[in-house]
Amino acid sequence: MFKNKAFPYIAIFFLLLAKVSAFRLLIFDAKSFWHIAFVEFPVWALLLAAALLMFKKRKWLVVWTYSLLVSGVFFAVTLYSRYYSTIPSYYDLRQTTQSSTVGTTILLLIHPLDFLFFLDLAALWVLRRKWGKLPKLGSLKYAAAALAAVSMITTVYAINKPIVDISYFAKENGYAQSQLVQMYNEATETAHASSTELTPKKLEALKGNIYVPENEHETFGLAKGRHLFMVQVESMQNFVIGKSVDGQEVTPNINALLGESAYFSNVFQQIGAGTTSDAEWITNTGLYAEGMAPTVNDLNGKPVPSLARALKEEGYGSATYHADEITFWNRDVLYPVLGFDETFSIEEIPEIEEVGFGPSDEVLIDFALGELPRQLDTYGKVYENIVMMTSHTPFVLPEEMQYLKLPEEYEGTHVGHYLQSIRYADEQVGKLIAELKAQGLYDKSLVVIFGDHSGIHGSPLAEEDAVLLEDFLGHPYSMKERLTVPLVMTGGDLFEGTEMSRLGGQVDIMPTVLALLGVEPDAPMIGHNLFQYKKNLLGMRYYMPGGSFAQSEQLYKAPGAKLPGLLLDMETMEKRGKNSATKKHIRNAQEILKYNDTLLKPYISE
Repeated sequence: MFKNKAFPYIAIFFLLLAKVSAFRLLIFDAKSFWHIAFVEFPVWALLLAAALLMFKKRKWLVVWTYSLLVSGVFFAVTLYSRYYSTIPSYYDLRQTTQSSTVGTTILLLIHPLDFLFFLDLAALWVLRRKWGKLPKLGSLKYAAAALAAVSMITTVYAINKPIVDISYFAKENGYAQSQLVQMYNEATETAHASSTELTPKKLEALKGNIYVPENEHETFGLAKGRHLFMVQVESMQNFVIGKSVDGQEVTPNINALLGESAYFSNVFQQIGAGTTSDAEWITNTGLYAEGMAPTVNDLNGKPVPSLARALKEEGYGSATYHADEITFWNRDVLYPVLGFDETFSIEEIPEIEEVGFGPSDEVLIDFALGELPRQLDTYGKVYENIVMMTSHTPFVLPEEMQYLKLPEEYEGTHVGHYLQSIRYADEQVGKLIAELKAQGLYDKSLVVIFGDHSGIHGSPLAEEDAVLLEDFLGHPYSMKERLTVPLVMTGGDLFEGTEMSRLGGQVDIMPTVLALLGVEPDAPMIGHNLFQYKKNLLGMRYYMPGGSFAQSEQLYKAPGAKLPGLLLDMETMEKRGKNSATKKHIRNAQEILKYNDTLLKPYISE
C-alpha cells in the first residue's frame, strides 16, 4: 500500500504543524520556529498520537475528528481574543452558559480567512481517498513517548513560572500548557495569594496618599440618612458624556444633571472575565474581581461584607433589579452573597417590550418604581440597585427606541448602533430622575449613575467605525477612552456641578458612597473615597495584560501576546519612556492585587 509506512503519518502531522503555526502567528504574532516546534506543537501532536494508539480501527476518522476539534478550538480562541483582546482560558470553559455575551456579535467577529483553520480537513479527506486505510506504524509509540517527554518538560517549566498575564504566559509557554498550569494552580490552590495583608495606612501609601480616617473626610455624612439609588448602565463609556452628533446630544438627560452633580470623568473599568457581573461585584464590595475567572462562578455562598449589609446596619432595606434569568452569571448565588433583601429578575419583571436579553430598560425602571412605595413603607430607608442592559452589544434597537436622527454615514454601523443604544439608556435614566423628583424623593436621595464597562472595543469595529469615532471625538480613539466609564453622583442640594478629573476606579464607588452616607466600613476594601484622595493606583486585569496599571500620572500597558509594553501620559495619552516611578507603580499595583486576592479568598470556592 505504502512504500514508506511512515509517510502518511508524516503528512498528517505536518498538516497539524501548519495549523498550529498559523494559530501562533495569528494570536501571538509569534514566528519563532523554536517555540512552535518544541513548545506549542508537541502537546497537540501528543494528543493526536495518543488517540491513534488508543483506537486500532478507523484511524482516519480519529485523525479527522481530532483535526476538527483542534480547528474549532483555534477558531473560537481567535474570535474570543478579537473581541476581548485577551485569550480565553481554562476558567472561561466553565462559563459556556454565558456565551451569549459573545454569541450575539459572532458575525461581527468572523473574518473569512478564519475558516482556513478548517482547510486541512479537506486535505485529509483527499488523502484518505487517495491512500486508503492507514497502516500500522510501530514507531508511532516511540514518537508519542518523545512528544510526551518534551511536553512534560515544557509543562513543568511553565508550572514554576507565575502567571501575571495569561496571554503573555501562553505566548511564552504554549497555549495548551497555559491551560494545564491554570488547572494545576487551581487544584493546588497556588492561584491566589493567601498571606498578604495591608493596613489602611499602607494601602493609601502605595497609592501615593496619606491615610485619613473615614469619619474625618470632608464629605463624610454629606448625604446621611438619604435613600440610595445605584444605576448601572450597560456599556456606557465616558466619552459620550457631553458629546453631540449632528447637533443632537447623546446623553441630554445626564448632561442636564451635571449642573447639580459630582461628575467623575476619569474612572476606569476594572472588570474581568465576568463583565457586567464583575461590575456588580466590584461596586457592591469595594474589592477587585478575580480577573481570569468570573468571580460569580467561584463564589462559595459565604456572605461577604457589602454595601447592602453595611446599609442594613443603618436601617436600610435593599433590592436589586436585573431583567434577565436569575441564573445568568450565577446571580442566584451573587445576590444572596451580597445580602440583598429583595431580588427581582425575569421571573418578576414583566416579559414585555423585549430587546436583546429581556424586557427593555423602560420596563425595568417602571417595575422598580412600582415596587418603591411598598419598600418605603416596609423599610423606611431603601437601597435600590438597578442594572440596565438594553444598551448591550450588538446595540441594535427597534426603530421606536431610536431617539437620534443619525447622519447617513452612521446608519448601519457599529458606532451608530452604539450611540443609539446609549441615547436610549440616557432617556430611561432621565425618566427615573424625573419620577424621583415628582415623588419628592430626589431631595431625599443619593443617586449614583455609572457605566459597567466599554462597548466600543475589539474587532466589531470596522475601518469605517474608526473613522466615525475620530470624527465624533475630534481625535483618534484612545486607550483611556476605551477604558473609562462615567460616574455621576447626584441628589437634591448635594453638589454644585463639580467635575473631578482625578483618577478613580469602580472599586472606589462603594467607599465613596459609604462616606457620603456617613457610614464607616466594617471590613477592608481596596477602593477609597474619591472626594478625599487626589492620588490613585489601579492594578489592571484581563482587558489589559497582567502587570498593567493606571496611576494618576501614568497609564501602563504591560507586554501582551502581540505588543510590547506601552507607557502613556495619563492626561495627553502620549507615549513616555519607562522610568523608576513606572517600576515602583508596577510593584505597588501587584502588591495591592495580592492583598485583594487575600481578602477575596474566603469567599471563593475551595
